[in-house]
Amino acid sequence: MGFNVIGSSGKLISVKITGKLKKAELDQMQAIASELMKREGKIKILVILEDFLGWEKGADWEDTSFQSKHDSDIEKIAIVGDEKWRNLVFAFTGKPFRPVEIEYFTHSQLDRAHAWIA
Repeated sequence: MGFNVIGSSGKLISVKITGKLKKAELDQMQAIASELMKREGKIKILVILEDFLGWEKGADWEDTSFQSKHDSDIEKIAIVGDEKWRNLVFAFTGKPFRPVEIEYFTHSQLDRAHAWIA
């Protein structure tokens, strides 16, 4: 359960999230991304949702300070997961309200996600 950094090459970081995402895990991912931004400048993020069960209930998900501080440091975010999560992921990431390019791909479109993020 949780998340794993499955790759980091240059400006691209790839993360796999399984099970139910906890706020503390999101905070850890954001800290890792912040460190990469310090080293590389503007970054790209690939997130793969595998056996994803949603978000921990009751957590302080309203905290958008990371977005406010770092949206200008993120070029693109590609998210790969089951189709059933597409709309909720877009709501969670604030896709229509952020300057960051965010796209969602199904698992069968993983190659397209890699091509788009590149």
